Amino acid sequence: MNNKLVVILGPTASGKTGLSIKLAKRFNGEVVSADSRQVYKGMDIGSGKVTKKEMAGIPHYLLSIANPKRKFSVAQYRKLALGAIKNIQKKNKIPFLVGGTGFYIQSIVDGIVIPEVKPDWKLRNKLEKLTTEKLFEKLERLDPVRAQSIDKQNPRRLVRALEIVIKTKKPVPALRAKSEFDILQIGIDKPSDDLKTAIHKRLIERLKNNAMVKEVKKLHKLLSWKRLEEFGLEYRAVAQYLQNKITYQEMADNIQKESEQYVKRQMTWFKRDKRIIWLSNDKTAVTAVAKFLKQ
Repeated sequence: MNNKLVVILGPTASGKTGLSIKLAKRFNGEVVSADSRQVYKGMDIGSGKVTKKEMAGIPHYLLSIANPKRKFSVAQYRKLALGAIKNIQKKNKIPFLVGGTGFYIQSIVDGIVIPEVKPDWKLRNKLEKLTTEKLFEKLERLDPVRAQSIDKQNPRRLVRALEIVIKTKKPVPALRAKSEFDILQIGIDKPSDDLKTAIHKRLIERLKNNAMVKEVKKLHKLLSWKRLEEFGLEYRAVAQYLQNKITYQEMADNIQKESEQYVKRQMTWFKRDKRIIWLSNDKTAVTAVAKFLKQ
């Protein structure tokens, strides 16, 4: 059976979606998303979820599969992603794992198994008394690798990461198994200034006709402001604006600034993996995939 897996990764706004669809069309492939916010229903504009039209007939998996009221774990993601990849391979097609969530990608590429740690409410209550800054400092000491990729302004994720490392007494990920796939990892390499421009252009598009604000208003019918802010980036900023905590301009500025900071965290995470081939244009990516599939 075909055992090939192509991974397309890179920072936010780098063009992963467009490249993956182009490659999937050329090499008889289907796409499995690796994005920790695109798994949630109703989170479309703020997460940059690919539209039906943009898919151009290419099947996509693991989009809009989870209820945003409940936490969707890496363990859940891994199980569903493995199922999708194997189903694509059974059809003798090439699976393209595409996204910017480093933990999701690593769970597949390195066979990382995240320990299923049950909530420890006593520990959580203790941790929740700490400031976000203190939580992050604590995580940096206990699990510096996880600290590189986490949203350091998201107390819920910080508490959960600390809960896992404290309960297991090991940094996350704690368990590692050899990957069962023959993998090519392609990283999209874009200059910093180009990414900043792309983020700004995308932000203007998302704010047009109040589209992103309307999306968050709709989500607020189901979710608390606190829960919305936990999703970070666009959702945190828009939720704060709708609560009159910040002005419209501050909202836009915060999204731009935090997105640029997120790019740096993503690249810090990805650059640790020396197996990733960093390419700057679509033509070199096509050549790399063609060579890989002939092997």
